[in-house]
Amino acid sequence: MSDTKIDINETELIDVTKTAEVMEKYEKESRMRKYDMQALTKIIFGICLFFTIYHLAYASGIRAMQMVNIKHHAIHVGMVLVLGFACYPAFKKSNRRVIPWYDWICIAFSGFMPVFVFMRYPMWTSTGFYPETIDLVMGTILIFLVLECSRRICGLALSILSIAFLIYGIFGRSFPGVFMHRGYSWDRIVSYLTTDTTGIYGSSIQVSATYIVLFIIFGEIMNKCGMGQFFNDIANSLAGHTKGGPAKVAVLASGFLGSINGSAVANVVTTGAFTIPLMKKTGYSKEFAGAVEATASVGGQLLPPIMGAAAFVMAETLGVQYPVVIKAAVIPALIYYLGIILQVQMRAEKENLEGIPKDQLPKTGEVMKKQGHLMIPIVFLLYMLIFSGKTVLLSAFWTILMTIIVAQLRPISRMSLMDICDAFVAGAKSTVSVAIACACVGIVVGVCSQTGFALNVASTIIRIGQSSIFLTLIFTMITCMILGMGLPSIPAYLITATIAAPALIQLGVPAIAAHLFCFYFAMFANLTPPVALASFAAAGLSGGSPMKTGVISVKLALAGFIVPYMFVFNEQLILENVTWLSGSLVVVTSCIGVFLIALFAEGFFMTKANWFIRVVAFVSAMLLIDSAPISDAIGFVVCVAIILFLKRKHKKEELQKVAVS
Repeated sequence: MSDTKIDINETELIDVTKTAEVMEKYEKESRMRKYDMQALTKIIFGICLFFTIYHLAYASGIRAMQMVNIKHHAIHVGMVLVLGFACYPAFKKSNRRVIPWYDWICIAFSGFMPVFVFMRYPMWTSTGFYPETIDLVMGTILIFLVLECSRRICGLALSILSIAFLIYGIFGRSFPGVFMHRGYSWDRIVSYLTTDTTGIYGSSIQVSATYIVLFIIFGEIMNKCGMGQFFNDIANSLAGHTKGGPAKVAVLASGFLGSINGSAVANVVTTGAFTIPLMKKTGYSKEFAGAVEATASVGGQLLPPIMGAAAFVMAETLGVQYPVVIKAAVIPALIYYLGIILQVQMRAEKENLEGIPKDQLPKTGEVMKKQGHLMIPIVFLLYMLIFSGKTVLLSAFWTILMTIIVAQLRPISRMSLMDICDAFVAGAKSTVSVAIACACVGIVVGVCSQTGFALNVASTIIRIGQSSIFLTLIFTMITCMILGMGLPSIPAYLITATIAAPALIQLGVPAIAAHLFCFYFAMFANLTPPVALASFAAAGLSGGSPMKTGVISVKLALAGFIVPYMFVFNEQLILENVTWLSGSLVVVTSCIGVFLIALFAEGFFMTKANWFIRVVAFVSAMLLIDSAPISDAIGFVVCVAIILFLKRKHKKEELQKVAVS
């Protein structure tokens, strides 16, 4: 028990060296080379700058920059491969000061790939994309380059998965049951994957070369002008003084920042360096502090308006307008964060953890006066996307320019030309990890399309689930969490949407609900042991046990594990076929359910709840998943009964304390 006020000025923040070590350990894309040769550093800087300027020019709609998709995709992949082999060593213990001869060969082939596509494209179109020997040789080299670069940056998992699908494509005749297919020669597979927009240059790279790259650049510009500090300050001013305030600050700041930057591990390190020491000093355990940061950071990718660029990718995949995705995602995301906040509050009350004195915190008005102008680009982006009628590409382009202009309005956010160039370069480097994963995912998606694997998996999941939506959801959840292990958010979503979502859609689940369901559980692979990168990164900062942090993360995110089932069974939660009255009722019952889940997880509300009360609370929360009036009524009545019982128990305990004193 603790009732000691903490002094924010005496809290030692995690130093830069430790955060860099954590990033390097849990986010492979942070293991970049640092060259001895100054000239080489400048060359890479120039390539990154060109990479960003090219994509901004393409997004601007300049007629001279417009070209057929495969050419644009080839330029994107070529530059990503060049940067990948130039910046990332082949092995963890490789010399990071020089580029070895074999990487120079890979860089040369990578740079030649877009030139090759430009040269051969007229021939492909005239022959109906019938490949010649040179096409197959270069295509084989491209597949190797993508697999090797992905191994370096994203780890073995995605490369092994892609190789497994290549083997499946060749030896399909030898597979049992529904997974058997006619089998394709290596030539057919290479042609399918590398000479058309169906594989490596397909839909996965389409979203990387358009939406993802622009919103990563936008995020880097926002970070450079101080958006991260603004989110921390505004969260502190709003919640820092309340019980367990630093934990609530972590939830709010990580949620805001995570929606923009799209990387759970990077978000953990960025905000956790400040919030985790404060949570520990407040009295939270090392594991709980790390778990709060991890769950809030992962949730940022579920939170509109940007969702780490997932909102735009999902809209493109589903063929719907951006506002449709935002409307569907907003209430589930807020319910997820409500679940975390409630558990944080209950833990603070149970352990009597105080917040930060108000006189040590920034005031909301002062924060908004100094940094509030940084909200203008986000408001401008929403206006462009929802009301202007402009494309996502053009909206992102103008928002990036708006951000640069708005940042100049105050000295605290003002950027020099070099600052802007640094942000552009950081954006290019950050794009490499996601883009190469998308290129590798293109192999998986291409083989799935060529062999019909996704439909086979869907039918198998349905058959195992015996046409039961609930059992099918269970198997789909497991599939998504396995496929999402260790992957960036967008590639994880693209794989799960390709392989797992069709099973739900075949059973009548609305497409938007099916895709959100898959996206949620692909994200939760970052929290769930044994491969819980966000949780383990947070444990690296907090000094707690990684496995214990992972387990607590799952408990904190428990509402998030249940919410997807709620919006599948009740589409009104994603605002489909809903009126104001029915929508409000669904939100209220969902919030009650989340409160009961938090009570089950923490075992405390005003006073300690025994296991019987906790189990009853959980069962009542499950009743609220179903939208039937009877189950909702039962859940509501039980909730009221539990609150009254615990309130009465609390009063008795207070009277006993008074009597004893």
